[in-house]
Amino acid sequence: MKKIRIAMLAAVAAVLALGMSSNVSAQANVGGMADELEIGRKLPMGDHVMLNIDGSKYTLNGDMGENGLLVVFSCNTCPFVVGNGEKSEGWEGRYGEIHQAAQAAGINMVLVNSNEAKRDGDDSFRAMQKHAELAGYTMPYVVDAGHQVADAFGAMKTPHVYLFRADGTLMYRGAIDDNVQTSQKVRETYLLDALEAVGKGQKVEVSTTPALGCSIKRMG
Repeated sequence: MKKIRIAMLAAVAAVLALGMSSNVSAQANVGGMADELEIGRKLPMGDHVMLNIDGSKYTLNGDMGENGLLVVFSCNTCPFVVGNGEKSEGWEGRYGEIHQAAQAAGINMVLVNSNEAKRDGDDSFRAMQKHAELAGYTMPYVVDAGHQVADAFGAMKTPHVYLFRADGTLMYRGAIDDNVQTSQKVRETYLLDALEAVGKGQKVEVSTTPALGCSIKRMG
């Protein structure tokens, strides 16, 4: 009887240890994401290598423009990106205009796909290539494996915008503009205004806005 009791206690202890281990793992996963990057902070993960849809290796520091870099966390399926039929055109259709404005300001632009939980489906590398071709992307579109870059930025949405000046200082963070439904009703062009200001070496008057969109699909 004593041996049975000891065996039972050992089994219970093992189950409790497993549960504690699972909790620690879950906490570590949640804790792995930094708070949202604050204005004035430096670009994180600048030398982290990601894969571009053209098969080339990509780093944020390596793509820094003369006056800065625009990082947009995006994906293939979020209605805030690709639209939702007649209800909303989404922001993706404005990516081309944004890229042109960025280039005119001496700022490079990259789209980052951090949807690791959908990497075997709608946000696979091949799906990204097809989507970029159909959408006519003119900027790099890279895979953030394990959502490491999104975690370092504290990025939560698609799209979620981060604009850095050439020395890696964050100047603007948040939404593209104030109307995802239609560009015809946009009143506040937050990102275009920020691009112009950074390109001219000026202060960004509205430096943060709430990011609106779908949640980044993280593992765990």
